[in-house]
Amino acid sequence: MLNRLIPRPLRIAIALVVLFFVFGATAIERRRIESTVIEPSGQPGPGRVDAVRLKRDLEALASPAFEGRLPGSPGSHRAQQLILGRFRELGLKPVNGAYEQKFSFTHHSIKGAVTPGRHYTNEFPDATNLMGLLEGSVDPRRFILVSAHYDHLGVRDGVLYPGADDNASGVAAMLGAAAYFSQHPPRHSIVFVAFDAEEMGLRGAHYFVEHAPIDLRSIIVNVNLDMVGRGDRNELYVAGTAQTPALREPVAAAAHGRSLRLLFGHDRPTYLSGRVESWVQSSDHGAFHDRGVPFLYFGVEDHPDVHRPTDTADRIPQGFFVEAANLVVDVIDLLDRQS
Repeated sequence: MLNRLIPRPLRIAIALVVLFFVFGATAIERRRIESTVIEPSGQPGPGRVDAVRLKRDLEALASPAFEGRLPGSPGSHRAQQLILGRFRELGLKPVNGAYEQKFSFTHHSIKGAVTPGRHYTNEFPDATNLMGLLEGSVDPRRFILVSAHYDHLGVRDGVLYPGADDNASGVAAMLGAAAYFSQHPPRHSIVFVAFDAEEMGLRGAHYFVEHAPIDLRSIIVNVNLDMVGRGDRNELYVAGTAQTPALREPVAAAAHGRSLRLLFGHDRPTYLSGRVESWVQSSDHGAFHDRGVPFLYFGVEDHPDVHRPTDTADRIPQGFFVEAANLVVDVIDLLDRQS
């Protein structure tokens, strides 16, 4: 019936437009991203983070003792104690009087609806965001917010999902940045936030912006870290400069002299990027973007171990991971000095 209603030439034209979108726009976007690359130098750049502690934090969070860090689980509580212990050790202060931001939510699982033995509806009454503050020495009422989610998938059918790259890597890098700036006081205040329940729809980040302990208008930028360890191709991506072009220059300046490839992308709408996925809503920075807060999202593209039991600490290339964490510190430092 549809073929009779739409003339054949028009059907051909529509098919060509679809083919261009699927293949042409995708190819153009890939070439555009490649044109943005900051090529690596021969040697690692200056060390900002403690590489030994970085590895130790990653391995601890991804270990069986933390049970995959499902919100509300004993493993999640152990992760909270590790992160809060590091916040206090580094001299981070409570944010608006608290290190913890408690919340609850109901999660509806589409997979659970069709999988025998699994629940469609799950209640999570004990989720927790963790927050620590370093006060600025010059302009303490303006903030850089550095975030990483610490939750993962937990244990399913007796199988551990350790979430080493997703996202023990981001939390360890965030803690490395907190350690650096605790010894090199920033001009602006920096709030470090470990979000819970990112894997269930950015729940922790949305709760944070809806019950913000600081004025969202005072946040200069959200620097979000999610999967910054698995540099199998020595490539790290940064998203967010399409939305805020002024952020590109400090990121590029920080990337020069580092031994990894940095690419700008995964932040343009589908009608421009084809099948190149937009990451604008793929992690916690999406909640801040919705409220008009500029963001930079650092991460790698998906690899075969994402959301699998094989996302283990031993698969993280240490050299790349350290360089990625150091790059993030350099970016934050430049943003702090230039804002």
